[in-house]
Amino acid sequence: MENAYKSRDITSYIESYLRYVKGHRGLSEATVKTYAQDLFTFANFLDVVEVASFEEVDRRTVRSFLAFLVDKGYQRSSISRKLSVLRGYYRWMVSEELISIDPIPKRSAMKKETKLPRFLSSDEVSRLIEIPKMTPLNESLVNRDVALLELIYASGLRVSEVHALDLKDLDLNSRVLRVMGKGNKERITLIGTTASKVLSKYITEDRIKIDGADKNNALFLGKRGTRFSIRSIQDMVKKYSRLAGLGNEVHTHTLRHSFATHLLNGGADLRVVQDLLGHSSPATTQIYTHVTGVEARRSYSKAHPLAQELTEEI
Repeated sequence: MENAYKSRDITSYIESYLRYVKGHRGLSEATVKTYAQDLFTFANFLDVVEVASFEEVDRRTVRSFLAFLVDKGYQRSSISRKLSVLRGYYRWMVSEELISIDPIPKRSAMKKETKLPRFLSSDEVSRLIEIPKMTPLNESLVNRDVALLELIYASGLRVSEVHALDLKDLDLNSRVLRVMGKGNKERITLIGTTASKVLSKYITEDRIKIDGADKNNALFLGKRGTRFSIRSIQDMVKKYSRLAGLGNEVHTHTLRHSFATHLLNGGADLRVVQDLLGHSSPATTQIYTHVTGVEARRSYSKAHPLAQELTEEI
């Protein structure tokens, strides 16, 4: 195995690993692209410090790389991600017997900042979902836009998940949805009554009028009859957010965060929310309990006459 790689340069090593994670771990194209960017950032650093190969990397090289990233102004979260990618890459190198020693520390050298996700209030979500009816981006696809916004919020979907939905994944009678999540993990999530009605209206009134709709299984179609792209979905949410007066920082993931936060505020069990979101670990879902805790403190300090001293702490 080692001899087969002797003549390969750094680029070939990285490309081999990217093929591996794409084929064996079921990562999305966007994630694989991020892996590539992180690994080539490291490769470029090795070139700067005149380290000729990955085999020559030691703990000192890794520490120098982290210092280099800090000096370049990378956020702590980005540095932690790059280190995590490197950790996986070197584990693969050892398993393939390309190197004998893994120089990456088992634990992160930097504590990742906990960044609370932004979410919308119920009123703000309502404004966003209603805005296509008042100022549509496309007159003939108003129901599609409303259904898309409603579904992301009602089911807590990732943009990649809603993009990949086919008609067969939707059961309007039972109000359930089959979703293919990260790592090709399938889950069943729920659709609210309102979302179910809007989806039915879109399918029966808008979708059937799109040229080529009968030849495409995708649930959400663009005006040319092709699957509505991830970029188009993201752009649509941003444009409607601006039209609704919610600013430029509302994304598809903001609706997913709102879904989780509103469920927990309403008393839903953390494990139920975890399953609906498709999180593999409850620790990932735990962030939303911090969000609801902050909101509870804000509401308490505003409403309770003896709690004004909390205002400065929040």
